[in-house]
Amino acid sequence: MSLRALSVIGRSALLGTLALGLSGCSTLESLGLGGGEPEAPNTQILRQNNDGQAGMNAAARPAGTVTVNAYLWRAALDTVTFMPLIQADPYGGVILTDWYSPPATPSERFKVNLYILDAALRADGVRATVFRQELKNGVWIDAAVTAETGTQMEDTILTRARQLRQQSAAPSN
Repeated sequence: MSLRALSVIGRSALLGTLALGLSGCSTLESLGLGGGEPEAPNTQILRQNNDGQAGMNAAARPAGTVTVNAYLWRAALDTVTFMPLIQADPYGGVILTDWYSPPATPSERFKVNLYILDAALRADGVRATVFRQELKNGVWIDAAVTAETGTQMEDTILTRARQLRQQSAAPSN
């Protein structure tokens, strides 16, 4: 073989090795084993609402952005303002209250978990879970709560959210 043929074969082998090595690097990075920073996945999953507006569902929200509906959030806070709050997370749309005993019935207490589920003002954009306990023999015992109680709280929040939206749309003097 001539020296020129060996040079062509050597270059081809070198280029093939480099190509194989570079493709291996991208495979390692896609597995999270590469040296570069991993890219954040695209979580912008949109769904079309009945009113033609696009909104993100709760599982598709990128971290660090407020994507809950501001009217639903404010209305939910207004609705449980009489109860002590444990957590109010506007980024995740979560409001958790502590136990509250009404003055009229001190042997009974309630706790509410509220979740704002959408960036749009929608009827299914809020979920309320109500817990109830009764004091019997000095011990708080879980008591039944009708499903209607949570639905009534959701309706109250939605009504207040619509009022807030109408107030903000009304011309100011």
